[in-house]
Amino acid sequence: MSRNVLDDIVIRDKRQITLPRKICEQLGVEPGDRLSLHVEGDKLVVKPRKSVALNALQELHRIFQASDINEKELLKTARRMRGSLARKMYGRKS
Repeated sequence: MSRNVLDDIVIRDKRQITLPRKICEQLGVEPGDRLSLHVEGDKLVVKPRKSVALNALQELHRIFQASDINEKELLKTARRMRGSLARKMYGRKS
């Protein structure tokens, strides 16, 4: 991805900014999409939430592939944990 330096973005009274259309197109975001923001040193890093979610899913897939747990075992454990959580939170089985 190319780097863009923009010195004309202003933070308005309600701490809002407007992202230029060109930047939105590069990020693949549209009105209504959500962004993830974090600070690295003195830089603000903006990522589309969908790419953050996709990266997390890819990492989970990598971890799952590297483990000795098969899908059936994973689903069985997830059902057991969901039932336990439902009992704790709602006093009933899910």
